[in-house]
Amino acid sequence: MLRFGIFSVVDHYPAELPRTSGQLFGELLDQAEAAEQLGFDSFWVAEHHFHEYGAIPSPPIWLAAAAQRTRRIRLGAAVVVLPFRNPLQVAEDYAMVDVLSGGRLNLGAGSGYLRHEFEGFGVSLEDKRDRFDESLDIVLRAWSGERFSYDGRFHQIRDVRLNIVPVQRPRPPVWIAVLRNEAAPHVGKRGFPMMMIPYATTETLAELADTVTAFRDAFVRAAGGDPKDATVPFGLHAYCADSFERATAEAKDAMDRYVRTRLYARRRPYELLVEKDLIAFGSPEDVIRVARLYEQAGLTDFLAITNFGGLAHAKVLRSMELMAKHVLSAFRRRLEPAP
Repeated sequence: MLRFGIFSVVDHYPAELPRTSGQLFGELLDQAEAAEQLGFDSFWVAEHHFHEYGAIPSPPIWLAAAAQRTRRIRLGAAVVVLPFRNPLQVAEDYAMVDVLSGGRLNLGAGSGYLRHEFEGFGVSLEDKRDRFDESLDIVLRAWSGERFSYDGRFHQIRDVRLNIVPVQRPRPPVWIAVLRNEAAPHVGKRGFPMMMIPYATTETLAELADTVTAFRDAFVRAAGGDPKDATVPFGLHAYCADSFERATAEAKDAMDRYVRTRLYARRRPYELLVEKDLIAFGSPEDVIRVARLYEQAGLTDFLAITNFGGLAHAKVLRSMELMAKHVLSAFRRRLEPAP
């Protein structure tokens, strides 16, 4: 069954809108609390630097705050950009999130893709994949709680053991993010589940389905495990209203602002995004129809991007409420036994 979470890039528009970063962080905390009450499975935020493209440079700080406002919902980073940080500090910071949340951390990991971020940190784009592989290995070894050493190209570690380890054993779940279809089988070969943004990676749902199949085949061959473990969370802009016309009137301007100011992917017009089912706008029935298309393509976790383009907090909450009442319930009813 398709699961449902919430994801925010935390896109910020200080030159266009009066909302401060503090107000944005507070609204997100309110939305995480609402997401838990409404029955969403998870809430994720992105990591970005040096640009209003995304306003959270250190997700574990925000996630720790969210952990104190919630009790059940899974809390995730999508994604932690491993080449930018000392992997021991990554392991420590996210271990603390897992402890403070009582074992609710989800970790999405990625190698990064924005040139200005690499330039800001003085990290070579050409080295990003090797840095990512090395850093991920170190994070996972550190989380074991065992004392270890590591002799890598970028990191040398001598006889270290973390003083704080995650609650979840053997470790919190980890997904690897992809922004290119051809990268999917490589993630599968490593035995990790995958996460993605269809808006950035694909032109058609048929192409997306082929990508998921290639990933899952590689995962099963490499890991020798159950294909059900090869989960594929995906971020998709969603706005739920009484009708498609109402959704367009209330949220098209915000979607247009998001597309106009984003630093990745093609700048496709709203009408084309709707036509290609790369966003889910409209009535509950419209959103259900799009969600089922992605479920049929083999994706497993619909991470609804409900806060985007400076959309008003009240509209975000109302959209989430309608999704919970009609969309989530429609998928969950399928699991209920017949009377």
